[in-house]
Amino acid sequence: MDRRKFIQTCGLTIASTYLFNQTTFASEFKRNPAIKPIVGSWFEFMHHNAVEGTYWNPALKEFTTEQWRLKVKEISEAGMEYLVLLSVADSGKTFYPSKLQPRYDFVCDDPLEAVLSAADEYEIKFFVSNDFWDDFRNVEKMMIDTEIAKLREKGMEEVAGKYGHHKSFYGWYFPNETGIHNTIDEMTINYVNACSRKARELIPGCTNLIAPYGTKTIRVNDQYIKQLERLDIDIMAYQDEVGVNKTKAGTAARYYEALYKAHEKAGRARLWADIEVFRFEEDVYKSALLPARFERVLKQMEDISPYVENILIYQYIGMMNKPGSEAFAGHESSTTLYTDYMNWLDVQNEIIR
Repeated sequence: MDRRKFIQTCGLTIASTYLFNQTTFASEFKRNPAIKPIVGSWFEFMHHNAVEGTYWNPALKEFTTEQWRLKVKEISEAGMEYLVLLSVADSGKTFYPSKLQPRYDFVCDDPLEAVLSAADEYEIKFFVSNDFWDDFRNVEKMMIDTEIAKLREKGMEEVAGKYGHHKSFYGWYFPNETGIHNTIDEMTINYVNACSRKARELIPGCTNLIAPYGTKTIRVNDQYIKQLERLDIDIMAYQDEVGVNKTKAGTAARYYEALYKAHEKAGRARLWADIEVFRFEEDVYKSALLPARFERVLKQMEDISPYVENILIYQYIGMMNKPGSEAFAGHESSTTLYTDYMNWLDVQNEIIR
């Protein structure tokens, strides 16, 4: 239940107690260098599921170039150095001026140029998406259809030609991922390897990333290690799946420990994490996304820190906003998650604001 409904249902007295407890929690932070901080986030111009993006899609559409710059600055000031762009297109339209598809009618003519220019300024490294050139919901078609593959390669060529000069263009993100059930399937290997070949052709020396789901279903055995050895990817940021209720906070460590051993043995792909900092307002996948409480997020961070190189989140956009932000996008409770995290980060860095 979000704070607004909580106040309506339980009254101001109980709500005040809730807020007091939040403050008490924040005041009890202790420095723990074993917990890795959040160093990056997914980033989007429009959430592909309109219901889930209820609280921030309308705001993003109205962002000016300056607001996109301020949002990147805000994220940088939160100590993050990586951003992963979810998509450059969505269901037949693009988020930048393209010769391949019409552009979404946003206030900002070129959001991609706006954020990459800002990332240059604030020393953010962007993994730039190479997809969703068709219906994102039809994952198998997106991964194996030859016509879509041709369009995707043309899109990568166009994006690299227009934006590859930015120093913040760190690498590519391949967003079409099937769930890993037991092991990495052949469709995924073929898709990822084809994307990687094109990516390295266009941006030599680029660093490329995927974020598989189905983490708890993986059987880390010799077969998985063999498949991992065949996968041409630099970083795998596995989803912890806490936000979608497939796992619970504090239980994912055993999966990441096994993956750590597998990646060490395979000698392929750096192991990162994609932790979900959201919850659903009502039914999973059928309602708006809201920020999780920081107590839960901190438990997620603590749980997997020993096994991953870096922690990324899904996602800053919509789930976190600096109080008073001139580029606000999300539910009002997003300022609480931001403030609680920043208070914790200050303690970790032994900074007194």
